[in-house]
Amino acid sequence: MLKLNLPPSPAKIGAKSKQVLMVTNADLREPANVTCWPVQKKFEDKLEQALEQLGYSMKRAHPVSQSRGHGFISSQREGCDLFAAIEPDAPVIVLLTAWQYSHHIAPSLAHHRGPVLLLANFDGTWPGLVGMLCLAGTLTSLDKPYSRLWSESFDDEFFMQGLQTWLRYGSLQHKNNYLHDVAPTHPVMATPEGAVGRKVGEYILQHKEILGLFDTFCMGMINGVFPQQALVNIGMPLESLSQSALLVEMAKVPDELREACLNWYEQRSMKFQFGQDSAIELTREQVKEQCAMMIAMARFVKRFGLSAVGVQYQQGLKDSCAASDFAEGAIGSTERFPIPDEQGDIICPNQAIPCINEVDMGTAIPQTMLWRLLSSLELPAETTLHDIRWGSEYRGTFYWDMEISGAVPFEHLKGGIAGATGYRQPPMFFPYGGSTICGQGKAGRFIWARAHYEGTKVVMHIGTGHAVELPADEFERRRRATNYEWPLLNCVLDGVQRDDLMSGHQSNHITIAYVEQAKLRSVLRAFVAQSLTQGIQIKVAGDALHALQKEA
Repeated sequence: MLKLNLPPSPAKIGAKSKQVLMVTNADLREPANVTCWPVQKKFEDKLEQALEQLGYSMKRAHPVSQSRGHGFISSQREGCDLFAAIEPDAPVIVLLTAWQYSHHIAPSLAHHRGPVLLLANFDGTWPGLVGMLCLAGTLTSLDKPYSRLWSESFDDEFFMQGLQTWLRYGSLQHKNNYLHDVAPTHPVMATPEGAVGRKVGEYILQHKEILGLFDTFCMGMINGVFPQQALVNIGMPLESLSQSALLVEMAKVPDELREACLNWYEQRSMKFQFGQDSAIELTREQVKEQCAMMIAMARFVKRFGLSAVGVQYQQGLKDSCAASDFAEGAIGSTERFPIPDEQGDIICPNQAIPCINEVDMGTAIPQTMLWRLLSSLELPAETTLHDIRWGSEYRGTFYWDMEISGAVPFEHLKGGIAGATGYRQPPMFFPYGGSTICGQGKAGRFIWARAHYEGTKVVMHIGTGHAVELPADEFERRRRATNYEWPLLNCVLDGVQRDDLMSGHQSNHITIAYVEQAKLRSVLRAFVAQSLTQGIQIKVAGDALHALQKEA
């Protein structure tokens, strides 16, 4: 006879008629949660008022912790225990006003039978919209139905109508007409540009682009960790590396080489905001440690024959050394300190090394593919990812604020290296500091992309856009509304409006590669053909569809 001795199940948390359960998820780092809590509380009150106007009430499914100073879910265990106590058919609104680690609640949401609404405040301060896009992409990858909604104020017509629809029907669907499926037999495959793309795709399938990632699962992004079969199928396998090995390799870099690296960037007029107090200010030792990281990363690239490299950079590493940002942006640049291997030979001279920020495989795929395509065409091949951080109108046009959390290749900035400023990463995120590569994103045309997975199938959205250099006062306003220390790109996505991207994008990230106007159409067509050749399911966004049509 088998005898069970399981812990007792908690009493179930249910919802009465016309009552909705509210849960909220956030960071793993408690200083960030405490800092973000006042904004969350403000929007909880706004949501409660909105629900009351529609004849419903809100019930908080988990208490505010006075000892911790916030009411966020801040661990996977906490999220699992909470949902174990929630009635499985209860309607749930996940209210997001800050960055959140999706794995805290996504496994439980995947099992929840009741309707789920992901609700975000559209604000740049502690951006719930970024967290919502990440959690949405995660649930898509887990094949979990859900609804999404966003608002600046929680009282506008779009928000109230959307909320009412979800309350009435348990679902809220947006028209994603901006996305257009591209079949593997699309006529673009038969064009001269298509032939170029096919050759590059076939090269990747034959030779492989190896993605070297120092640990995975950064920032709780389930949507950034692809099944191995998905990567193998498209010719881009993973080389799994350990950040402990990175620290060992960094320790081998002598001080004189670190100093030479830092001096190289100072001589090219990068401005570092140095101070004396390492706990809150940037110091030379922090940047020299970042130089050692870049040198170590490049040596791994050569040792393992990697096409791209990425650093997990959060849990563990942030408590061991300076942040990886300067190393990431600098290694991804063509103009780079000459990095010697152990024998003194320069590694990848005059060549960008794609750096996969936050080890996000969904950006590793388009970044590395675009790098290979652009390099083959002898075009500038620097790539980066950005957070879809925020956006607002200026003189009647909506401009996105794309902001990566620390660094971009220098070639993506107005003024290049001389246009870059190094600020200390915020202490609440990075106790050991480290320099960012901050500046204004340069004006120009670009291709954007993002991959996600459905089962083991890789799906990629591809579009075009144009970056602008907004006037100094407007650019400064936007910097102060987000993270001042980080690089900021202002742009318009061609034929894709704000609410289009919020309704259909499957990630908080977007990949950017600049391409000059005269060659944008040709490169886009080649990139689509390359992607189809590699077996990727393609959806082109907005005006990019017109570029695939036959010549007039």
